[in-house]
This record gives sequence, C-alpha cells and structure tokens, in this order.
Amino acid sequence: MIKSQNISLSIEKLNSTQRHVTQEAGTEPPFSGKLLHNKKSGIYHCLCCHQPLFVSETKFDSGCGWPSFYQPISNESITYLDDYSHNMHRIEVRCSHCQAHLGHVFPDGPKPTGERFCINSASLSFIDEETGEKTEG
Repeated sequence: MIKSQNISLSIEKLNSTQRHVTQEAGTEPPFSGKLLHNKKSGIYHCLCCHQPLFVSETKFDSGCGWPSFYQPISNESITYLDDYSHNMHRIEVRCSHCQAHLGHVFPDGPKPTGERFCINSASLSFIDEETGEKTEG
C-alpha cells in the first residue's frame, strides 16, 4: 500500500483515529471531524501523502455527519473499490496515490454530478487558500 519513504514517515505521525480511518478503512464518529464545518476556501489533501483531492467549492452540507463533496479535484485523484462490509454494497473511495481510505461515494448528491463523496475528516488535511494555513482532520 505504501509507495515511498515519505508516505511511511507521514503514516508514523498519524494519531490513532487517523491511522484507523486511513490504514484500516475505519470510520470516524459522525459529527466529530475537525473539517466538517470548515467553510474556508482552499484545497483538501490526502493526510498521508498530501495529494490534492477536493476543492472547497465542491463541498456541501449533506447532513450526514461527515464532510461531503460532489466531485473530486480530478478523476485521477480517487480510486474506487466495491465494499461489501456491514452486509451492504457501497463504493469505497481511496487516495489513488497511496491508497489511504477516505470514505464512500453515494448517488444521492446535488447537481451537477448527483454524487455525494462522504469523506472522513481524519483522512484529510486542508490548506487555506488565503493564509496557506494547514489544518489536519
């Protein structure tokens, strides 16, 4: 799963929630993520390898308890996997660079895509467009 020494070093610095979410395909408790209510302009990156994943303009409040986006920054930034855990079929989304678990995508989002990328804050870092400040989820 890990592609470089830099990613290995980043993973070593993760807290227990971040490690559980990104490396064990875990889920943080709903409404607990640091980035859920973030309204600033900027870019959301993979916490493990820093690959850009989502832009703030595609974030919306879905009411589900996790940050939601209607599309990734590019189709190449995300890997999609069938997930049959919990006796249901879902589509898991992972970072295409390091394969860190991000969350799931559902077909109930807003226009223009109709998709809802339901993403764990613990798998993301956010870079504020105005200040350059980094916030980890």
